[in-house]
Amino acid sequence: MKKLLISASFLAGFTAVYAQTEKTQPDPMQDRDLMTWYHKDHASTSTFGVNTQNAYKYLESNGLKPKTVVVGVLDSGVEVDHPGLVKNMWKNPNEVPNNGKDDDGNGYIDDVYGWNFLGNKTSDVDVDNMEVTRVVKKYKPIFEGPNSATNKANQANMKEEFDMYMKSKEIYNKKYPEAQQAFQNYSKIKTLIPTMVAMLNGRNLTPEVVATLRPTTQDQAIAANVLANVAQDPKFAGKSAAEVDKMLNKEIQEALDYYGPQATKQYNLDFDPRASMVGDNYEDYSERYYGNNHYEGPDAKHGTHVAGIIAGYPQGKEIQYGVAYKVAKIMTVRTVPDGDERDKDVANSIRYAVDNGAKILNMSFGKPVSPGKKHVWDAFKYAQDKGVLLVKAAGNENEDISKNVYYPTNFQNVSDPSAYFKNMIVVGASTNNNEFLRASFSNFNGKMVDVFAPGDEIYSTVPDGKYEYLQGTSMASPVVAGSAAVLLAYMPNLKPEQIIESLVKTANQSTVNAMLPTNENNRFDLISRAGGVIDLRKAAEYAYTNFYKPTSSTATPVLKKTATVKKSATKKKYPVRRK
Repeated sequence: MKKLLISASFLAGFTAVYAQTEKTQPDPMQDRDLMTWYHKDHASTSTFGVNTQNAYKYLESNGLKPKTVVVGVLDSGVEVDHPGLVKNMWKNPNEVPNNGKDDDGNGYIDDVYGWNFLGNKTSDVDVDNMEVTRVVKKYKPIFEGPNSATNKANQANMKEEFDMYMKSKEIYNKKYPEAQQAFQNYSKIKTLIPTMVAMLNGRNLTPEVVATLRPTTQDQAIAANVLANVAQDPKFAGKSAAEVDKMLNKEIQEALDYYGPQATKQYNLDFDPRASMVGDNYEDYSERYYGNNHYEGPDAKHGTHVAGIIAGYPQGKEIQYGVAYKVAKIMTVRTVPDGDERDKDVANSIRYAVDNGAKILNMSFGKPVSPGKKHVWDAFKYAQDKGVLLVKAAGNENEDISKNVYYPTNFQNVSDPSAYFKNMIVVGASTNNNEFLRASFSNFNGKMVDVFAPGDEIYSTVPDGKYEYLQGTSMASPVVAGSAAVLLAYMPNLKPEQIIESLVKTANQSTVNAMLPTNENNRFDLISRAGGVIDLRKAAEYAYTNFYKPTSSTATPVLKKTATVKKSATKKKYPVRRK
């Protein structure tokens, strides 16, 4: 499922909110330092960035020249002509654009920039169900039908399916009412925005101004409470009444866009767009050739943001750039609707991207149940056999994923001592606040999460040629995918497991309180295998030292000649060292 975490601190006291830390900072949309914080060098700034530019310097100082790496973005779609992305989009060299023919014979017509598995020739899926909704709808008649004897027999004979049904039912019965309540609350808040603006009476929004408000009605009391919380948010503090009006409407509309589909469609047992919008035989997992080349789909915000974190580049007045902006090309594979991805589409998206040359796949999605997990694992194996790295978001539920599995997973059983697949790295989200280093939403586990990477307040590309801040493990995953692309571009012989080892072994660790829901292993260095946040510069040196093998297509690595230089020197010199 797409995870667009809504900034909702102003709803404290009205509905559940995400915990946030107040920060003293300029307007984020004007703060150029904040826009690129995740690239910083931890050693020199103390910020847990990934040290992007020093990684490039290190690799290039060793005489290495990069090869282009294709990164598949399996997501909601990508705005392929975004000014900050267009030069770094993969283009199928064997496909003639828009001629209505399958020129390269791969089974997909006019797949110039990638493919969309969520549509047919004329239409595209926008909102789809949550997976738990689909499971409840499918299995309720089987396990809770009118005949109790038949129900008991089915429960005994289909134990795995029954367990999945019961888990899905529990989640469904919890989440559906929550979504309806949230949608109702946000809808109410939206109607009160004019009241809030009127209460400000032309004054700028500050705690002092809010303290002077004297509500006389229930609506005014709610409005004053919202304003009191909004005034604590650096984005809103000190803004004029007109600016507050505009910003609140934007924030609330994002929340309505998030909860509205959940309340009306995603948890609606009677809603199912698959047959009319795609038209495949959904139960047939061997079916691969369906969809279209509508690369953006109805809403490409999430996928475009992810793509920019990997390979966006500075343009105009925009300084945003992705980690692999020098070396990566983005292949877009539309896999994720507004709702939960379907296992059939995930498996087919992986195979499509692998078959068409992607060497790294970013998967910023996940869900609590997976009816077709065996088919997804088959696709994982296919990618592993082809030497393709899978990068996966850990999820945004603030949960231990050994207790609440987040699919797709590379552990076939939670009790397994290590991952079943060696080509997948799972990523949690970190922040630029060293005291609260784990993003409050990020899932975690010392065995099943491999590394953490910046995933909070990440500025990147969004549709219509614009840029926004988003947060989530969805943003942390492409930071790692971009980092992996840099390593692979300069050292093409690296295997997925070597890239993973290089990133895990060299992470910048921290023992700060991880702020977990429970106090068990409540230290940042205990909630992932790496125990810290990736450092691309250190990973580059580790990979170069331990795994790099020069080929005829790469430059001669200067530092590999250290021993020869020392023997032939006529004067005493400091030995050449890797930094």
